[in-house]
Amino acid sequence: MKEALTATIPNKLYFRIGEVADLLAVKPYVLRYWETEFPDIKPSKSKSGQRLYKRRDVETLVRIKDLLYRDRFTINGARKKLRELIREQRGTDEVTEEIGSSNGHPAVPVQADLAPVPVVAFHEPKPELKKAPLPQTAQPALDQRKVLHKIKKDMETLLSLLKA
Repeated sequence: MKEALTATIPNKLYFRIGEVADLLAVKPYVLRYWETEFPDIKPSKSKSGQRLYKRRDVETLVRIKDLLYRDRFTINGARKKLRELIREQRGTDEVTEEIGSSNGHPAVPVQADLAPVPVVAFHEPKPELKKAPLPQTAQPALDQRKVLHKIKKDMETLLSLLKA
């Protein structure tokens, strides 16, 4: 079951919520609920507000589904177990990065029980997300200038009175 699921995850940087829901065979509202319960799931949002899950998020969601559905953990139990797994994996990653491998590339840990998705040996560049510029209208800017100009005049009047 686990191997079949890992083979079906496409090699992409970002996944929409519908794609992830189809991959995991759950409804999108389940994914949104898991986001509230598991702080490690933090999808970014597109300009249109669509959730964009990174591959790491999808791998974490696979682990969460396994913990909840296969291993029958409660939400709290799955949250604790996931924290433990991530802590263990980070410790292993630090060790393997220090050691490295003989071909000059960083070593990749192989942990069948921790990583249900195969680990890719190369690092994909992270695309920079540009934020859409906020619409600016001329009217508020003119009103703010008028207010600031009036404040400036009042301050100059007060200053001249204090000097006199």
